[in-house]
Amino acid sequence: MAMNVGADSAQGDDAVMSAINTTPLVDVMLVLLIIFLITIPVVTTSIKVQMPKERVEVRETKPENIIISVNRSGEIFWYDASVANVDALVDRLKKVSTAQPQPEVQVRGDLDARYEGVGRVLLACQRAGIAKIAFITEPPPLGG
Repeated sequence: MAMNVGADSAQGDDAVMSAINTTPLVDVMLVLLIIFLITIPVVTTSIKVQMPKERVEVRETKPENIIISVNRSGEIFWYDASVANVDALVDRLKKVSTAQPQPEVQVRGDLDARYEGVGRVLLACQRAGIAKIAFITEPPPLGG
């Protein structure tokens, strides 16, 4: 024999809730968002670094300096003479790298030259053991 106490007892406290309360989830997400917004700028700027400034530096050309130019098409020139390939450039640089004090290599790259040509010159300097490399640029126009 079963006894039914009432219709409301089946829908009472033990009934399954089908809705999820998202308010605590939203509160936690907003707190995390605020924490990230506050801490990210502190983390990215915590190391003090002196950034380079644009400047025009007058350089004295010394007779022992080597000027290597790269034209628009990527050809490499030792002063005014064309260099056949990178290996020939490395051989010439190895001969002068033994001099004391070691000469400075000044690289003049065309504005429209690809980076590959200048990169080959830098690689050749590295392979030859050149310690000082400078890039020659033109100063910006006055007032600009």
